[in-house]
Amino acid sequence: MRKTLVIIAVILTLISVLFSVLPLDTLALAPIGFALLFIFLAFKKSDAKQRKFTKILFIISYICALVVLGKTFLIKDKVAVDTKFEQQKVEAKKEDLKDLEGLE
Repeated sequence: MRKTLVIIAVILTLISVLFSVLPLDTLALAPIGFALLFIFLAFKKSDAKQRKFTKILFIISYICALVVLGKTFLIKDKVAVDTKFEQQKVEAKKEDLKDLEGLE
């Protein structure tokens, strides 16, 4: 039972690392939560000598959670107005109107 819990915990931890690197915002917290749950269960099933690996998995999962929360709350998304594009749209409308007037 312990081995299956550890395998599931490792897989979920790897998914957590992948999701925390990708720009998925708080969606990455789901595999992190499940990873922490399975790591905790594996930790409880382990003997005192076998707990070193689960402690490492705990640390990795907590770091992933901190990275996701840090990206969520500390990094603000800014939208810049592209004035060149707006100017090109206006010019394109004027040229289209001239072309339509030229067809009549």
